[in-house]
Amino acid sequence: MKKSKWAFTLIELLIVIALLGALAVGLLAALDPFEQLKKGTDTGIRNTVSEIHGATIRYYAIKTQMPFGSTLDWSSAASGYEDAISPIVTTGELKADFSTLAGEQLENIYMVGTEENITVCFQPTSRSFRNDPNSKFVETGGDIEESADVQTECFDEVTSDDYSCYWCVF
Repeated sequence: MKKSKWAFTLIELLIVIALLGALAVGLLAALDPFEQLKKGTDTGIRNTVSEIHGATIRYYAIKTQMPFGSTLDWSSAASGYEDAISPIVTTGELKADFSTLAGEQLENIYMVGTEENITVCFQPTSRSFRNDPNSKFVETGGDIEESADVQTECFDEVTSDDYSCYWCVF
């Protein structure tokens, strides 16, 4: 049998495979697929928050009153926002199947409103949304307000599991 000068030995092939495996592991660690999933979820919730806020403002422009009456607070989140969303759906500002399409996202959305304004918020789970300068609001006594010291109250909590800052639309 004739030996080729250009053949690879088994050891050389194993070394190449090991190097490719190490590069693949490094790439997966850099991309962090779980963080990407959280980021996608936060993006979806942010879009739903913006949609609810815009629809409520349009409803107010048409009816000159908020769909939820005089006040809406955090406690409404426990029972859902059907009472606030259904009038908006009735006027056509949201699709009839909005609640179905939004699904579980509505459980992560918090709304606070008065007779003349509404604030719609969510608590981000991804690091990139937690680092977003718009994630600077804190809950105080059933209300939402901008943190007095954003750096200490919000951004320092980015690595914490009990993150308490919200991304809001006013």
